[in-house]
Amino acid sequence: MPHNIPEWVYITFTAVTAAGVLMQALVLLGMLIALRGGLKRLNEVAGKVETQAMPLLESTRDLLHDVSPKLKVTTQNLMEVSLTAKEVGEKVRTQSTQVAGAVEDLLRKAAVQADRVDEMVTGTLEVVAHATATMQKAVTGPVRQASALLSGLRAGFDVLRKKEHAVDAHEVHASADGDHFV
Repeated sequence: MPHNIPEWVYITFTAVTAAGVLMQALVLLGMLIALRGGLKRLNEVAGKVETQAMPLLESTRDLLHDVSPKLKVTTQNLMEVSLTAKEVGEKVRTQSTQVAGAVEDLLRKAAVQADRVDEMVTGTLEVVAHATATMQKAVTGPVRQASALLSGLRAGFDVLRKKEHAVDAHEVHASADGDHFV
């Protein structure tokens, strides 16, 4: 069964296919050019990395090589210091407990002694107060009596003196009146 396809369809199909293949070739060529530019840029960056980062990596490796034993020694020293600090802490804790007990015992004894001293001072003050009251009674009673006796004597002498004065004043008054005496 033969098909009758016009010839121009074949020519058009061939032309479209050729144009597609040509376009694909151009796209591949553009990709090649872009890839070459990217590779060139990548090579430049790789070169910079080699020239700048490689010495840095080498010096870092050397530094780590030098510091590694020191870090090990420092770590061991820190472990020893940690253990020593732990032991010292336990000793301090134990001794602080002992000191706290001693201080508590000392405070208890001081409180007992303070109570004893307080009782002694209170008793002494009571005795002194009683002695003072007794002395006041013993001294003030006779002093009052002596004072009263002296006041009485003074009053008696004053009375006697006034009578002598009154008699003498009466005579002076009478002689001054002379004959006018009624």
